Amino acid sequence: MTTQDTSDRSTSLPHLALSAHAHNREGMLRTDDDWLAARWADPTTKVLVVSGTLIRPVEGAVSWVASADAPDDGVRVLLGERDGVTRFALLCDPTTVPGEPEEWVSLRGVFRHLAEGGRDEAPLLFHAIGLAEWHWATKFCPRCGGKLESRHAGHELVCTSCGKPQFPRTDPAVIMAVTFGEPGSPDERILLGRQSLWPAGRWSTLAGFVEPGETFEDAVRREVMEEVGTPVGEVAYFGNQPWPLPASLMVGFMARATSDRIDVDGAEIEEARWFTREQLIADAAAGRVVVPQSVSISSSLLEHWVGQSLAGGW
Repeated sequence: MTTQDTSDRSTSLPHLALSAHAHNREGMLRTDDDWLAARWADPTTKVLVVSGTLIRPVEGAVSWVASADAPDDGVRVLLGERDGVTRFALLCDPTTVPGEPEEWVSLRGVFRHLAEGGRDEAPLLFHAIGLAEWHWATKFCPRCGGKLESRHAGHELVCTSCGKPQFPRTDPAVIMAVTFGEPGSPDERILLGRQSLWPAGRWSTLAGFVEPGETFEDAVRREVMEEVGTPVGEVAYFGNQPWPLPASLMVGFMARATSDRIDVDGAEIEEARWFTREQLIADAAAGRVVVPQSVSISSSLLEHWVGQSLAGGW
C-alpha cells in the first residue's frame, strides 16, 4: 500500500489547521503538587470551566477565566502551557455551576468559533473535553466497582479499594473517501452515503470504528463493505483528527474501490451514491447536496479530492 504525502496540506485543510498550534502538555509536572498549586494561584493562569461535558461560551467564543474566578469545587485538570500561560480545565458537577442550563453547550456549539478564528484554542479545547467526557463516563472501578480518585492532574483515575489505575480512553475510528475510476480524470467518482435520520440532502464520507485485532486499512475495507457493499483495494493514509465526541480519534484515508457496486445495509446507511467532481460541485452549489464543512476531517477529505471548497455545508 502507498502512503500519501500530506506535508503540503498542513495549512490548507481545516482539520489540520486545528492541530497546528499544539500546547505543551507539561506531562512531567502532573505529579508535582507544589508546582500545580503555584500555577493555579498565578493570576495569569486561565481556566476553562466544564459542566459535566459542556462549556459556556461568551458570544460564541470559548470563555477562559482566571483561577480566582473559577468555582471552588471541581476536578482540576492540567492542560498545559501556551505562550507562557498555563491552562487548566475545571470539571464541575452540573448542579454546582452558575448560569441557566441552556447557556451550556457541547463542543459542537463552538465549532463555528474554531473555524472562524479560534483555531489556536482547538487543541486545548479538545484536550479538556476529551478528559471531561472520560471523567463523566468513568464513575467506578471496572474491576471491583470501587470509588475512583483523580490523580496526575486529572489524567489518571485510581481505585481506592483495589488500587487499579484507569487511563483516558481514545477509540480509533476510520473515515474514508472512497473513489472509483482513473485518478484525476473527469470520470473519477467519489462514494458518499447518508443516514435515515439526517435531513434531506445531507451526505458525507463513510466512517466506522476499528475492531480489536484489526488494522486501520482492514477496518476501512470492512466498514465500506458492511455499510454499502463496495469492495475496496488500495488504502492510503490521509491524516487524523482528535474527535472527543465523546472519545474518538478519527483516522482519515483515501480508498480505491475495485468495483462501483453498491448494496447498502439499510441499517447504518440509508442510501449511497457516486458523484463526479462536476456533479458534486454543481449539486452543492444548488443546495441539492449538503456535505460536511468547517473543521471536520470529512470536509478535508472532500476538499482534497474535489480540489476546492464546496458551497453550503453543515
